[in-house]
Amino acid sequence: MDMLNAYDHDDADALVANVERVVEPLAGLIEKAVRTDAELFFVNDNQGDFNATRDDLVRRALAGKRPDLVEPLLPPDGCAFLQKVRHSVFYGTALEYALHRERIETVVLAGQVTEQCVLYSALDAYVRDFSVRVAVDGVAAIHEDLGAAALRMMERNMRAELVPAADCL
Repeated sequence: MDMLNAYDHDDADALVANVERVVEPLAGLIEKAVRTDAELFFVNDNQGDFNATRDDLVRRALAGKRPDLVEPLLPPDGCAFLQKVRHSVFYGTALEYALHRERIETVVLAGQVTEQCVLYSALDAYVRDFSVRVAVDGVAAIHEDLGAAALRMMERNMRAELVPAADCL
């Protein structure tokens, strides 16, 4: 979630250092999902532009301050792409419907920001009766202490499995 980012916001400098560490595991997870025909949903914040298309968001992210963090994580052709307007991947999207339609019972969460969008998405998945798995090396926090606390909350309160990205599928 939210990996199409221009990194031009207030918290970008703190976030970038953590994103650098998750690019490789995330790229591996995406590649494995494609290779194994797992259902892959990219969900990205539309940054307040309700006219933006997938291509617009990709173009803006690649034109941003850190295209090297975006390029390896571009949504592959043929995968579902949903735009969100707030923190949770479920809020204002068709994700819940799509997951139920495909009879998916476990969601794997990865992306940014651990203490915000990942945490809220995990809670929304949990209250919708999905099992939650978090790619622990595939999530990036702005504040490491809050990110660690969010992971503990997901594990304890939402029964999330915290596993390496390579073991998520």
